[in-house]
Amino acid sequence: MKSSLSFAAVTTAIVVSACTTAHAPNSGHLASYEGLVTRTDTVRASVAQRRDDALAAQIESVLIERAELMPEAAGALSPEDWGLVLGEMDRQVCYEVSERFAIAEEPGEGVGRIRIAATRISATNPAGSAASAAANWFIPGPIGVRLPGSTGGLAAEAELLSSDGRQAAAIVWSRNAAVVGTDDPSLSSIGDAHQLAEAFGDMVADAFAPPERKPRPIPTPDPCARYGPRNRVEGFVTRAVTGLYQPGLSGGRNSSSPSPAPQ
Repeated sequence: MKSSLSFAAVTTAIVVSACTTAHAPNSGHLASYEGLVTRTDTVRASVAQRRDDALAAQIESVLIERAELMPEAAGALSPEDWGLVLGEMDRQVCYEVSERFAIAEEPGEGVGRIRIAATRISATNPAGSAASAAANWFIPGPIGVRLPGSTGGLAAEAELLSSDGRQAAAIVWSRNAAVVGTDDPSLSSIGDAHQLAEAFGDMVADAFAPPERKPRPIPTPDPCARYGPRNRVEGFVTRAVTGLYQPGLSGGRNSSSPSPAPQ
């Protein structure tokens, strides 16, 4: 029985992996959407980006502005829930960007700015996730299955601006949790959006850093510590034991944004 389930899961994964999340419409958050090019090398995420390599190379340090929530992006989610997603976006972007740029605490001459916004936070279905976690006990290996219609997702935009306001790089990104894959089910309505913030952070760092900018050691003290720890054992252990992702165990903080971004 296990072998047949495993074979079915792998077969389905090959089919599903060919389907990319639908492109998210431009929200108006970015200073400009000109020159964005849709990437064709991504599997599950929809990505459009641009970068001025010469201008990006001049930016050595950046101030990461607090993530914003675009109007209607969170649907019926509570401020507590979408605040956790925004806080995780701040955390993951800082972690990844800090490997390519110095992190500044205040604006200043020569300091670039990174602006981030969530444009869609799709809720996870807790009941479907519980059923998925139970089913995954019978499937060996890291690949799991999710009930169709029970998965959530995240869409976001970010841009890198020079200190004089010129756009050095920009990205429009969206991804839904996969029905077959390594996205863990969650009993939280923001489980998928929260864990997909890590994938978004990876993409932002890659999109903003010029080709010659190689990953650098994390300075001490960690400039991203204010967003929470980079790794938290409790989260890994809980996922390994229960098969469920719990946003509260990530170590991230709730964003203090008082309200969604104005229209």
